[in-house]
Amino acid sequence: MTPAVLEALLAAQKAHRPAVLVRRLDDNEQTLIVDGERTTGPLLPPSLDTVVQGAVRNDKSTKLETPDGSWFVQVFNPPLRLVVVGAVHIAQALVPMAQLAGYAVTVVDPRRAFAAEARFPDVPLVHDWPDEALDALAPDARTAVVTLTHDPKLDDPALTRALHSQAFYIAALGSKKTHASRVQRLHDAGFDDTQIARIHGPAGLNLGAVSPAEIAISVMAQMTQVLRSPR
Repeated sequence: MTPAVLEALLAAQKAHRPAVLVRRLDDNEQTLIVDGERTTGPLLPPSLDTVVQGAVRNDKSTKLETPDGSWFVQVFNPPLRLVVVGAVHIAQALVPMAQLAGYAVTVVDPRRAFAAEARFPDVPLVHDWPDEALDALAPDARTAVVTLTHDPKLDDPALTRALHSQAFYIAALGSKKTHASRVQRLHDAGFDDTQIARIHGPAGLNLGAVSPAEIAISVMAQMTQVLRSPR
């Protein structure tokens, strides 16, 4: 790795930006792509565009042969994170599922009786108000934010901060009626339809889920679908 590439890669990692190092193995020519934009190195053949995008989406480095040579596409993605707002029963099911899927999970709830270590052992708990918590956590393009409280005083500030971030998945629990009211409040707060459409509400795929565990499964399924889908 050249000094210029290393410096740019370290800067991308510090800023929690996804990066891909593409090496032509025939001559070790190197190109670094950060957030989908070439940062250092020569232009790549168009035939590599889809491969690079897929590697980032699937968190998987790969080697391939093309008419232009042999290539190694090395992915440097920031870690996956999940911010759960609301330490409710569904959160108790969702947190371990997300951890098994490779997410670093943080639970945010100012209500200490809910966000207690006994209910969420070995999970980072934040007792700040959600807007303050999201400001500190600074969601990036590898972060999901899910609100579960049904309480606008807690959910809305978190959603407001999430919509101003690059979070790849934003979801809010609640019925269609609840979400319609939420959409109106966000409109009144100055968000447009395109921005609000980033929120998956009601949260989760429509699996007919009933129990907290089933609802958590539906949320994880939708989160995975969004993460792995081309964007």
